[in-house]
Amino acid sequence: MTETPPDRLSTDPSSPYFDQPALERGIGIRFKGVERKDVEEYDRAAGWIRVALGKKVDRHGRPLTLKLNGEVEAWFERPAAGDDTDAAEA
Repeated sequence: MTETPPDRLSTDPSSPYFDQPALERGIGIRFKGVERKDVEEYDRAAGWIRVALGKKVDRHGRPLTLKLNGEVEAWFERPAAGDDTDAAEA
């Protein structure tokens, strides 16, 4: 697995941009210079994130989201499984 997260990623399993292995590593998101933990989906190339709108849900039980535009940075919070670079340095 590469050390850069995908350009677009979603936490919704029904989305075509859902990637379980990437989500298990943990994704850090910085939006407009502020680190965010409430991001449901992001697109770095287009420069937007989707965040849940409180506890509101649609008629299917999925959270309502709000699309925010701005500079998006993403990174992995943990190394890939089987990546021995940390073990070799210790």
